[in-house]
Amino acid sequence: MKTKYSIKSFRGKLTVALIVCILIPALLTLFIYNYLTRDAVKDQAVLNAKQTLQLVDGHVTGTLKNMLYILNFIQYDTGMNMTFQDFSLKSGDMSNPSYEEFRARQEVLIKLETITGAAETSAGEKSFVTVFLNNGTYFTNYWISDYDPTRLFKEPWLNKVRSLKGIESYWVGESSTQFLQDKADSPYQLTVARSLSSQNGFIVVTILERQIGNYFKEIAKSQGQEIILLDKDDRILSHADVSRIGEAFPYLKEQNPKSPEIIQIDHQNYLISKREFPMNGWKLVSLIPYSQAVGTINGIFENVFTLQVVSFILFFILLMVAIRAFTRPLVKLDKVATSIQQGNLHLRSAIRGEDEIGRLGKSFDQMLDHISDMIVEVTHTQARKRKAELDMLQAQINPHFLFNVLNSIRMKVLGKGDRESADMISSLSKLMRMTIQDKAYILLHDEVDIVMDYMKLMNMRQKEKVTLQTYIDADVFLERVPRFFLQPIIENALIHGFNQQAGTITLEAQLDEGYIRISVRDNGQGMDPITLERLRNKLFAHPVEPALIEPDKKKGFSSIGLPNVNERMRMTFGEAYRMEVDSEEGVGTSVTLLIPKQEEVQEDV
Repeated sequence: MKTKYSIKSFRGKLTVALIVCILIPALLTLFIYNYLTRDAVKDQAVLNAKQTLQLVDGHVTGTLKNMLYILNFIQYDTGMNMTFQDFSLKSGDMSNPSYEEFRARQEVLIKLETITGAAETSAGEKSFVTVFLNNGTYFTNYWISDYDPTRLFKEPWLNKVRSLKGIESYWVGESSTQFLQDKADSPYQLTVARSLSSQNGFIVVTILERQIGNYFKEIAKSQGQEIILLDKDDRILSHADVSRIGEAFPYLKEQNPKSPEIIQIDHQNYLISKREFPMNGWKLVSLIPYSQAVGTINGIFENVFTLQVVSFILFFILLMVAIRAFTRPLVKLDKVATSIQQGNLHLRSAIRGEDEIGRLGKSFDQMLDHISDMIVEVTHTQARKRKAELDMLQAQINPHFLFNVLNSIRMKVLGKGDRESADMISSLSKLMRMTIQDKAYILLHDEVDIVMDYMKLMNMRQKEKVTLQTYIDADVFLERVPRFFLQPIIENALIHGFNQQAGTITLEAQLDEGYIRISVRDNGQGMDPITLERLRNKLFAHPVEPALIEPDKKKGFSSIGLPNVNERMRMTFGEAYRMEVDSEEGVGTSVTLLIPKQEEVQEDV
């Protein structure tokens, strides 16, 4: 059933085909490109985030290493440790120091200023250093009016610091800023502490959180990337937003193992990267909205898509113009063909050119000229044919007239007492009547009658008579068989088997397990083995095309030999049919046919 919107014109079909052939690959290419580059876009965004995080990691690592550098310097400086050892043996009262004590203290303070100054130069912010001895003596690089170092004894982590040995350090993490002058600008501080190597005191190095947080703000402002410093328990130590310091960050534990680079926060996907500091187990985390991370690359994709759409529209317009120009001769040819279909045979397309359409137009016009000439010729031919048919009808003799004449002759001959001649005429009449019938199948009984009439006629021309003996079972008499299939076999026995000599031909027929077995035997000359083998090869090795075989006038009435009969029967009954030929020189020849029994036979029309 044709649809309502079916395209009938060649121009329309060509246009649709070209559009489909261009549009589908273009869309398929875009889809495949988007699918294949999706992971690449994510990987590139992750790489960009990791590169930024690596730069931040360098800054934060430098800051933390500066704090450790101060600890290491104080712990392993021989002069400072000797001073600490001397002061630890005294009472700890610093209200009235001796000149030597004052001088030693000043040397320590100068070294503290030197090392913290170097740290300040590289990190950008001052580090607050406190060396506290067990007897209460302390050394600082800041004014005690800002912070009373004796308050350190109240810190809950102090006992953990005192239990440390060697270069083990304790990282306090975020805590409220204790230095009055800096509290307003940096509400939080980060601290690391370590015991002195002599175990007679401890060292505390503190930096302001803003030293790291301000750098995070610059990254967030320039690259839109959120950087977070977490402690071992995933609590925020430093952030561009100071109000978030101290909050828990549970999203690291919620990462999907299949896609650990993406997490969801407040129903929004973020690209996450992290680095861990081996010195304290703190983590540096980078967060960037996924849409922002891939926005640049997606923007390029959208620009490419837009360019392709615009290019497709322009190409489509040019394609329409080109198709109209290319198909204009075909449209004209269609109009001419439609007009000719309505009977206007005098029209011509007049389409010419060197291409296929030009040659088609020329051939079309030549065909019309040829058709016009043929119409005239056919008209004259039909007129001559009708005249010839009338002449032929006038000269034609009705076959029934011949049969009636033969019967009249038979009756007259019989009336004169010549019964043998009358029987010959009767056999000839029946044989001629059967010859002109158009039935493809007849009863086996009728086929046997044909053979018997044929034998009567042939014996009339023989010097010596050949006897035909028939042994037909009653249950096969009414089976339908191909017309004239036995006569060539009988004729073959007469001509080649007896050669004008007397003899006997035996015809037998019976049912044999779904087959009609028909056997024709003669006691004639027979064949030697070479001749028999040649006949078998001719019968079974090379199928015969009856139309290609010229009649052999020596074969008699039918001019059909055994190969023709075999081929005809094989084409009629298929591979189920078989013919067997056996012969012995001086004894005779037998031909056996196995014909499949047919339930119902259709007559050829």
